[in-house]
Amino acid sequence: MPLKQRLKDFLDQHHVKYVTMIHSKAYTAQEIAATCHIPGKIFAKTVIMKANDKFLMAVLAATHKVNIDLFKQVAHAKKVELATEEEFEGLFPKSEIGAMPPFGNIYNLPTYVDSYLTKDEDICFNATTHSEVIKMKYSDFEKLVKPVIGTFAEHT
Repeated sequence: MPLKQRLKDFLDQHHVKYVTMIHSKAYTAQEIAATCHIPGKIFAKTVIMKANDKFLMAVLAATHKVNIDLFKQVAHAKKVELATEEEFEGLFPKSEIGAMPPFGNIYNLPTYVDSYLTKDEDICFNATTHSEVIKMKYSDFEKLVKPVIGTFAEHT
């Protein structure tokens, strides 16, 4: 079963209301947000980090970038770096690279959410492809993913 369908089934099994949006292919979080007429502050981008040589999922607003020093503090790690696509592509076999949804629990990855993203009622994110977005209540997302919440991003 394609991951996109697994993700939707997961949301349905937990009785979560969501909306899917189909759009023309777009690759950056800000480009996708603009294409879908979604504020960049609620569009979540998923960034794969390596902390002490282990992969972690960082989730932050499209309008922000990871601050490595702040992420080190939040992740309690001595060594933190952005993972390369070559390093993590095998972790997401049924997702287009760069379109991974922010559900680290599905991939057995610890998930960290920047506190800025928690301020709004909704969250939007890629649904495993560069042409589909899911929008849902942030509170439902947090209940399902149970992320570590901290401040590790800065506005771009």
